[in-house]
Amino acid sequence: MVSTKDIDSLHKQEESAFDLSAYLAEKQAQVEAALERAIPVTYPEKIYDAMRYSLLAGGKRLRPILCLASCELAGGTPEMAMPTACALEMVHTMSLIHDDLPAMDNDDYRRGKLTNHKVYGEDIAILAGDGLLTYAFEFIAANTKNVPAERVVRAIAQLARAFGPAGVVGGQVVDLEWEGKPDVPVETLNFIHTHKTGALLEACVVCGALLAGAPALDLQRLSSYAKKIGLAFQIVDDILDITATTEKLGKTAGKDLQAQKATYPSLWGLEESRRQASLLIDAAKAELDPFGQKAQPLRSLADFITNRSH
Repeated sequence: MVSTKDIDSLHKQEESAFDLSAYLAEKQAQVEAALERAIPVTYPEKIYDAMRYSLLAGGKRLRPILCLASCELAGGTPEMAMPTACALEMVHTMSLIHDDLPAMDNDDYRRGKLTNHKVYGEDIAILAGDGLLTYAFEFIAANTKNVPAERVVRAIAQLARAFGPAGVVGGQVVDLEWEGKPDVPVETLNFIHTHKTGALLEACVVCGALLAGAPALDLQRLSSYAKKIGLAFQIVDDILDITATTEKLGKTAGKDLQAQKATYPSLWGLEESRRQASLLIDAAKAELDPFGQKAQPLRSLADFITNRSH
């Protein structure tokens, strides 16, 4: 019988052999090229320019890469998942455009550049977000090839639920309701971030596996993995908002403190927040044990979340 110690030792050997930097560079280049082609500029040029301004502003492309990685883990190909991976980045970008608006978080910078409304005005920024959100679903439906229609529909439904009132939108509402209020319960904070941040990350992982035809048990394991890395991602975000500079973050540092938002460091302190994030990542990686070496990209991406500096 293989012990937990043996599994841990095997994973360490696999991790040392896996070059995450090279993997991220390769996948990021593929995603960037696909995004560049995804939205050609046509009339009226202003709205397409505004959509492309934020969509092509850089970033880690973690969400589409998670989608590609889970699809490959489940036996699929990058080509099967790339339209959905691009759509996930479109939806994520839409959330950033709207999140930065004066009515929401009111930020001037995103990914080291002026926010969309600072360049194009609030009216066009709102429409650019609307355009990206709706075009994302069209893009999946029109461009996904060599995948059974049922799987494509399930992926579209997964993404729609993740972003709607049962996901990102619902989490954002509760976040706004609790802004500036003292003593936010940890259960409420968890609700906010499992929906506002975690739901879309879960969709990234699950959609990739869905497109590849993963069985129900594998989808459950991947969903659990994604929920855990989603919460860890937000805890690290909260830590970086305090500890990193504006230049490093690419957005205004200290915004959560200024807005009197409830954060994990405000509840637990920095050290306990780091410990909780680490525990979540360990638990997430444990969900991948049944997949063996095939899960090494997802395992390494989980570590990347806690070790990132922006």
